[in-house]
Amino acid sequence: MAQKRSTVIPSSVFWIVVIVVGGYAVVLVFMYLFQSAFVYFPTREITVTPEVRDMAYEDVWLYTDDQVRVHGWYVPSEDNRGTLLFFHGNAGNISGRIESISQFHELGLNVLIFDYRGYGKSEGRPSEQGTYLDAEAAWRYLTEIREVPPEKIILFGRSLGGGVAAWLASQVEPGGLVLESTFTSAVDLASEIYPIFPVSLLMHIRYPVIDYLADVTVPVMVAHSEGDEIIPYHHGKSIYQKAEEPKKWLEMQGGHNDGFLLTGRKYLRKWDEFLSEVLE
Repeated sequence: MAQKRSTVIPSSVFWIVVIVVGGYAVVLVFMYLFQSAFVYFPTREITVTPEVRDMAYEDVWLYTDDQVRVHGWYVPSEDNRGTLLFFHGNAGNISGRIESISQFHELGLNVLIFDYRGYGKSEGRPSEQGTYLDAEAAWRYLTEIREVPPEKIILFGRSLGGGVAAWLASQVEPGGLVLESTFTSAVDLASEIYPIFPVSLLMHIRYPVIDYLADVTVPVMVAHSEGDEIIPYHHGKSIYQKAEEPKKWLEMQGGHNDGFLLTGRKYLRKWDEFLSEVLE
């Protein structure tokens, strides 16, 4: 009678499997505990101010509901066509946005730009809920301290800032919302970057832009470039499809960090059209 042969896994293979599985588990734990390090890249030093482009400005200090002091600039325009509340991306600080501020100044907009907690001169450490509290403080400053009518305020979010702007637009009613080079959600983007990990289960930093749009009732403009090497073009297209009418699409050129410059006069022209429809 033939005897059954037992299958024995070589000890070397067993330990390779243990090491691989163990390493994978360690990476998952690291990603869960330290995901802020994958999302937020703040710098503290303010290298330039709007004065380098001959723009007058005021230092502004905002106070959040959880008692964090946040720093920003208010850059007035003589035209005073309306006011832009500027939510910047996940890296650097407000001093890296001088070119954009100059463009909006050219369009006749007052600009309030601020650093999220943990960025620039702002206190604290960045977090998703923290950025929302910072946004609320900026909105209160404009509507209560500056007494700007809400319908004269445009919320503008670039990259990660689009997540903050979209959230605020779902809570208040500004004149309009502009989302530039923004993801549908941080989870969607991370899932594309790290396809071998269960990102949707790991991430507590989510910024679900596509979900917030369901509660946005004001005109929206979405801007994106096919050449965006960080946030793929289809994110912008999906956001545009989700947004309710009235809405406008701004096709950009260039990469993630220079599209607003490389798109040139077309960029300013589309902005001017949107502002004319929304503010005037």
